[in-house]
Amino acid sequence: MSEIVKNAIEKEGVIAIVRKLYGKPLMQLAEALYAGGVTLMEVTFDQAAPDVLPKTADAISELASLMKGRMHVGAGTVLTVEQVRTAASAGAEFIISPNTDTSVIRETKVLGLVSVPGAMTPSEMVTANQTGADFVKVFPSIDLGTRFLKNVMAPLNHIKFVVTGGVTLMNFEEWLRAGAVGAGIGSYLSDKKLIEAGDWDEFTRRAGAFCEVVKKVRG
Repeated sequence: MSEIVKNAIEKEGVIAIVRKLYGKPLMQLAEALYAGGVTLMEVTFDQAAPDVLPKTADAISELASLMKGRMHVGAGTVLTVEQVRTAASAGAEFIISPNTDTSVIRETKVLGLVSVPGAMTPSEMVTANQTGADFVKVFPSIDLGTRFLKNVMAPLNHIKFVVTGGVTLMNFEEWLRAGAVGAGIGSYLSDKKLIEAGDWDEFTRRAGAFCEVVKKVRG
């Protein structure tokens, strides 16, 4: 299964990031994004929530059940081994973190999931890769820029990079052409105002626009 997910990340290039969204609105958003071509969704752990483990597990489980065979569901902002195990038990297929924690990476791989830890420096990137990460998330991308990614990729061209943080429809193509295999897209694909308005068609349109950029760049 992990090979299928890895291939999906490389081929599709768009990971929708969802924060603090649960229940019916989360399911409606997933359906809307899938209609636009997005097949990867990251449900993040809200580290400040006292019930973070059961709440996130329920969301992942419900989403994985609803979108089975259509969308790959993963967990984001995963900071501990316990959270890796919770996400895996709930049905997550990939684990994304904002940082490089070797224990989290190792547990992710032991459980057969795809590992995408975050990194900001070449040392972190190499550590993540050598520990077994399938991809390395360059984070926060908006503060580093495409020039940074190009420069890092010159010596580290064996590492597959995903960018997250400030990626928009306006700069997504630039990131892909700089060498990123994909990107985590947050607020643009989970806009709270649109969710409150129930404008699911707009989410489908936005998802489609991101997918079209991937097709344009990769042919």
